[in-house]
Amino acid sequence: MTVLIITHSEDNECIARVADAIARLGGRAFRFNTDAFPHGARLALASGPGAGRSTLNTEEGELDLGDVTAVWYRRVAHGRGLPASMDPQLRSASVQEAKQTVEGMLAALRVPQVDPLPAVRFASNKQVQLDIAREVGLDTPRTLTTNDEGAARAFAATCPGGVIAKMLSSFAVYRDGEEHVVFTNALGAEDLADMRGLSLCPMTFQEKIPKARELRVTVVGERVFSASIDSEAAPGAEVDWRRQGLELIDAWRKDALPPDVETAVLRLMDQLGLNYGALDILRTPDGRHIFLEVNPSGEFFWLERTPGLPISEALAEVLLGKAPRRGSWSAFLHAPVTQHR
Repeated sequence: MTVLIITHSEDNECIARVADAIARLGGRAFRFNTDAFPHGARLALASGPGAGRSTLNTEEGELDLGDVTAVWYRRVAHGRGLPASMDPQLRSASVQEAKQTVEGMLAALRVPQVDPLPAVRFASNKQVQLDIAREVGLDTPRTLTTNDEGAARAFAATCPGGVIAKMLSSFAVYRDGEEHVVFTNALGAEDLADMRGLSLCPMTFQEKIPKARELRVTVVGERVFSASIDSEAAPGAEVDWRRQGLELIDAWRKDALPPDVETAVLRLMDQLGLNYGALDILRTPDGRHIFLEVNPSGEFFWLERTPGLPISEALAEVLLGKAPRRGSWSAFLHAPVTQHR
């Protein structure tokens, strides 16, 4: 059995961990760094009698795409390896063609995928996540996404415990060559008084939830792995633990969700069409569990170091069909290819 891993050359150790687990279970992992395509990797997609084989050639060797039995869709960086000297218009066209070619390959591979690209895109919508989470019985914070400063202030007035602001997409701002990641922030009175920039970029506002622990819940197929930290114990991480991610990396501890919350989490995954997801959940001092979001391609590698959750092994088992898969992939497997474009 051959698992095609869709990623890029700067991805972290999770790729090697899952590839090693696949090998231990008797399968083959083939890594496709999308930043190496088209300048560095060769992809041939054949269609029709006599057109030949569909193949992928990378530094790992040649892969007959007919041998692929499953796909792990992890990360993409289409065309990042193209020469910087290319004309910007030609570079943009090349990136788009590379993207369309890779997505066409994924659509044409009628094999189980963790997870199908249409499911990943649908599930990445934060508003959809919150709506479905409430429908399946999860608690969620009051939330407003807007570029209207009046609406934002009115919403903040309904949150006696305070309000936080965050972005729907993950990104960083670069100043003098230094990366500044945009984290979740608590808003004070002075922030609410001056919101002129909101007209230039919408933001998401949520009521500030008191928390006893922050949970990272990783779902793989039908398995649910939970770990938690006391982010309040690390100065600077009170609102967003990622600010002190390295400092807290050894502070994660195994945890568990109440059975009814775990059942609701699995129902959420079903509704989103996902076999894999990394969820952020807050546990309040009075024991409630508040769903914040799910990342269809979220990180997990540090949870294998501490507290030692076997997530790579679980992913390998699902990809090789040695553990139950959730039913999401089958609908996309048998859907017309045009729906994947």
